[in-house]
Amino acid sequence: MKLATIRLADRRTAAVRADGDHLVELGRPDVGAVLAAPDGLAAAATADGPRHPLAGADFAPVVPHPGKVVCVGLNYRNHIQEMGRDLPEHPTLFSKFADTLIGDGDAIRRPAETEQFDWEAELALVIGREVRRADEDTAAAAIAGFTVLNDITCRDWQFRTREWLQGKNWDSSTPVGPFLVTADETGVRPALDIRCEVDGRLMQSDNTGDLLFDPVELVRYVSTMVRLRPGDLIATGTPGGVGHARTPAVFLKGGETVVTEIRGIGRLENRVVAEGA
Repeated sequence: MKLATIRLADRRTAAVRADGDHLVELGRPDVGAVLAAPDGLAAAATADGPRHPLAGADFAPVVPHPGKVVCVGLNYRNHIQEMGRDLPEHPTLFSKFADTLIGDGDAIRRPAETEQFDWEAELALVIGREVRRADEDTAAAAIAGFTVLNDITCRDWQFRTREWLQGKNWDSSTPVGPFLVTADETGVRPALDIRCEVDGRLMQSDNTGDLLFDPVELVRYVSTMVRLRPGDLIATGTPGGVGHARTPAVFLKGGETVVTEIRGIGRLENRVVAEGA
């Protein structure tokens, strides 16, 4: 099942289910509300409401207001090597705020304060039930499904200190969506091709099966320290090919089109717009 949150002409948002070339409203304002409902995904599978064409849909972030966005750094071997770091013993975690999130087709806002604006294609998992200190089976059952995310990063701000949050939390910079694909279709440890293109040039290409810490392990690890709730996101990390690690380095200046795609999950296409341009 594929779920999304769309913006409607009357300024509402609506959770929808993909049904062929149409989107069916589910009676909830967004996918986060669907997951938080007692009947959750079961009701979403059978709900029948107003229908909208898939073509031309205005996608909001798949979960517009997650309580938490937990991100994982250094989780693909080739990216760790290109950044000159040792393989980690534990997941490297940081957080994002909901104000960073944008939908498919929305503009990625490049801040005037950065000269090193970089891409990071990622598989993100979406939590479907409350969980704390999960064992492996409980962690697997808590995964509602997966979506696509691009952790756009201001590298010059990221590396000002040893903490990364300031490089990762710029307003309207992080595309996520357009769909949540439920875990019954992908499994909880999906091995799917992931790629990022900038103006048609392939920058990243890998497979999500190469994660050092897989989605189940990440839910188990994160839930050990904090309660995870329906709609929370965990971005699982990016493969090699980021602009910062290239020789010479390549960064987004404004005007580029960034395409982030995971086979079987979805495709994001966003244009970079320089603030103040």
